[in-house]
Amino acid sequence: MPVQAEGEKYLCSICGNEVVVTHAGGGTLVCCGEDMQKTDE
Repeated sequence: MPVQAEGEKYLCSICGNEVVVTHAGGGTLVCCGEDMQKTDE
């Protein structure tokens, strides 16, 4: 899922890393070789 907006939160389902988007560049976030999942928090 490409990053769309500032403030979105993403979570790695493998290691638990969390990312909060500060600048949306439209790319896909990857951690531990897998796409990160967008959270609703």
